[in-house]
Amino acid sequence: MEKEQTGNRAAKEEHVDEQESVEEFTRSARANAASEVNLSAKLSKDGQGSGKAGGFGEVWRLLKIARPEAATLGIAVFFLVVSSGISMSVPAAIGKILDMAAGKAEMPFGLDQTTFYLALGAFLTVGAAANYGRVILLRIVGERIVTRLRSTLFRNTYVQNAEFFDANRVGDLISRLGSDTIIVGKSITQNLSDGLRSLISGVAGFALMGYVSLKLTGVLAVAFPPVAIGAYFYGTAIRNLSRKIQQNLGTLTKIAEERLGNVRTSQAFTGEIQEVHRYNTQARKIFELGKKEAYISATFFSTSGWAGNMTMIAILYIGGGMVSSGDISVGELSSFLMYTAYAGGSLFGLSGFYSELMKGVGAASRLFELQDRKPTISPTKGTPVKSLRGKIQFNDVTFSYPTRPAVKIFKNLNFEIEQGTNVAIVAPSGAGKSTVASLIMRFYVPSSGAITIAGQDITKMNVKQLRRKIGYVGQEPVLFSGTIAENIAYGRPNATRAQILNAARRANCTFIGDFPDGLETHAGARGTQLSGGQKQRIAIARALLKEPDILILDEATSALVSLALQTLLTYANLLSQDAESETLVNEALNTLLRGNNTTISIAHRLSTIKRSDLIICIGGDGRVAEVGSFKDLSANPDGAFNKLMDRQMNGGDSIDVTPNKKDSDGQDEADLVGEQGDAEGEMTEMERPVKEARAEEVVEQVKR
Repeated sequence: MEKEQTGNRAAKEEHVDEQESVEEFTRSARANAASEVNLSAKLSKDGQGSGKAGGFGEVWRLLKIARPEAATLGIAVFFLVVSSGISMSVPAAIGKILDMAAGKAEMPFGLDQTTFYLALGAFLTVGAAANYGRVILLRIVGERIVTRLRSTLFRNTYVQNAEFFDANRVGDLISRLGSDTIIVGKSITQNLSDGLRSLISGVAGFALMGYVSLKLTGVLAVAFPPVAIGAYFYGTAIRNLSRKIQQNLGTLTKIAEERLGNVRTSQAFTGEIQEVHRYNTQARKIFELGKKEAYISATFFSTSGWAGNMTMIAILYIGGGMVSSGDISVGELSSFLMYTAYAGGSLFGLSGFYSELMKGVGAASRLFELQDRKPTISPTKGTPVKSLRGKIQFNDVTFSYPTRPAVKIFKNLNFEIEQGTNVAIVAPSGAGKSTVASLIMRFYVPSSGAITIAGQDITKMNVKQLRRKIGYVGQEPVLFSGTIAENIAYGRPNATRAQILNAARRANCTFIGDFPDGLETHAGARGTQLSGGQKQRIAIARALLKEPDILILDEATSALVSLALQTLLTYANLLSQDAESETLVNEALNTLLRGNNTTISIAHRLSTIKRSDLIICIGGDGRVAEVGSFKDLSANPDGAFNKLMDRQMNGGDSIDVTPNKKDSDGQDEADLVGEQGDAEGEMTEMERPVKEARAEEVVEQVKR
């Protein structure tokens, strides 16, 4: 009985736990404001941002893409006319040969049989050569157009402001730059050529059929209108399907790019099956659309093919009677039948041309939307920037991100940063520390107020020149898939080898000497061949090489081992290498801080805050809560800074407030949470690679 009561009590407690677990978070006023989303910068999925359906205006604009290649296309069209004209002479020649064989016609132009066949062979050879010229020219033109399209679109995409990339996923942009440009290039080169060939063959075929027999041509005229009407509706359906397919291909690319880029996180949470399911679900959507296109195409082509065959039977029936009555010869009927096949093939070709053109229109509408978009912050307009040395002032700055206009990050924010000072900006998590850096670098524009440097409003400055004077070391060190030298020189491509080496030495990049290729070592995609500390030091070297007037350190050691991660790795006996990396990074940061530039540190660690000349503490309301030196602010127990530090020490936010140790020279060293790593002994050579790999995985997982 007692066991039963205990079991019932446990079941009730479990039921209560289940009820508690399903309770949602209380919706705050900030959440209500965040629900007001502004996606004006978001590209439409089908490319119809204006809301207008694609029509002949879009077709004309699509064709105008080929205007720079007009001369080459003209030569290709000439070759097309020659090859098509020669091809259309073949049925007449065959009809004449049949009549000559039946003794009802003489050799043309008084030629003997051998000369006639040699001349016919040479004639057809010229047609083949013209066809070769047509194909090769159109392929080259097509590749040129695709290359030009991609270059133009990539350039136009790359100069867009941050709002655009906040609203659009990279995968969709890649899809537009990739598959959409190929479809457009094909539709206005090879497809256009095939369409012109079909048009010429069709017109010539009908004209020559009329010349042979108007009666038989009339039979074809009855069958033509239904097929033409069907071709129009088929093309319209294909255009709409093409847009949907390209839209879903963009979504598929987004899924693949995002998931493969974060594969370690997915594997850490054993999410492989659900990610494969997510990808397969989207792939099935594309399959269903492709299947629908297959049904529509099969219906159209089978119906039109059946109509063509029925027409051919009618021509044979009527033509056979005309041959019996002597109205036409066997050779003329044979020529007419071949012209009928040519004309029917041309009709099918025109149908295919129209459907491919509509596919091109569907893809082009997505490209035109991207091409027509103008950045709200022009990268090249504005007053020249020769120097950014001077006082930085935020004057009544109010700001909210463009995609969330109702959520105010800053409200009448005011502070000053003197030239040459080292300033730390601290704030609760999500209060806008990194937003200060984004505003100074003009990734965004304040909703109201002004930001001035040396008395000049930065919104009036040339953005490119402004950013050339600013060095930036971010939270996550971003490297590109080039060599270490290329990454260091990214902000100064014309730097000499000596300048690159000097910057690397100043940033403590001593690890470069451990690589066989030195500076020419490839960093891998996103720097995957390097550790977190190595990437961080390369990012610092990149900033040093620019010799900036303003240096922004956005939590520049956060990519290394944080307090919580240190505890985790101490248990795993893997701390010594991370401590060494962090020490070297801190030394590199000290090198940066010894310059005469203005340094703005988005504070993450207490050591960074302590070595700052001035601390600006921003409150959760988006205003400056307190300003002063570390000594002054820490002496005020009721101040906002001390309250924030208390909250950090109690685990309320992400700033690492563990004070760093000092070595004999007084330099900062990374502090360790405990001594378990040393106490548990040295790693063996067999254990080291395994544990290093585990450390890298854990670091990546916690960082993400």
